[in-house]
Amino acid sequence: QAQFVESGGGLVQPGGSLRLSCAASINIFRILPMAWYRQTPGKQRELVAGITSGGGTTRYADSVKGRFTISRDNAKSLVVLQMNSLKPEDTATYYCNRDGSPTAGWGQGTQVTVSS
Repeated sequence: QAQFVESGGGLVQPGGSLRLSCAASINIFRILPMAWYRQTPGKQRELVAGITSGGGTTRYADSVKGRFTISRDNAKSLVVLQMNSLKPEDTATYYCNRDGSPTAGWGQGTQVTVSS
């Protein structure tokens, strides 16, 4: 059983928006800082956005700053990534996991394709 299950990806035109969701199945979710990561073939997985356990502090990769917003609902064990003004270079498989360079807990991810 995956600890995290991502959903919400799809095909969108440049400038469009997508909302990704991550459902967590672990009991300690509410005390974990969480993050969204993305990966494309031939490239290392990179951190896109992070959020503290209570949701009060966020951080973003420079490439998505001002366009993406990470949020969480601990009562529902959910982490959300709202992606606006999407660019072709945002095309990747998106994963959620704990922040802090996790080595386990990876789900299947959700594919985001930005293309005209």
